[in-house]
Amino acid sequence: QVQLVESGGGLVQAGDSLRLSCAPSGRTFSIYAMGWFRQAPGKERESVAGIRWSGGSTYYADSVKGRFTISRDNAKNTVYLQMNTLKPEDTAVYYCAAWTLGATQYDCWGQGTQVTVSS
Repeated sequence: QVQLVESGGGLVQAGDSLRLSCAPSGRTFSIYAMGWFRQAPGKERESVAGIRWSGGSTYYADSVKGRFTISRDNAKNTVYLQMNTLKPEDTAVYYCAAWTLGATQYDCWGQGTQVTVSS
């Protein structure tokens, strides 16, 4: 089992930046990939970005390409989501997730952190 703790959410204005952090613990050797998801009120959860734990290849949702960057600090065993040029439509609860070896999808989830972007 992998435990995930997110931090870094908050209230910002449109155009501002925020950086979310996610620190996995537990069976981190079993992590295949890490990702960020978000869920806005009344909407389904959507994938935002992901990164392979080994190799570091990344992917982004079209809605955040060019504005968000996912990265990994091996020394700190932490994954980040740098969010620039935030828009009101980025307002959501952001969740960190881990895809462990043998799973067919992301199977470990953090508690979520609120990001609110005012216009």
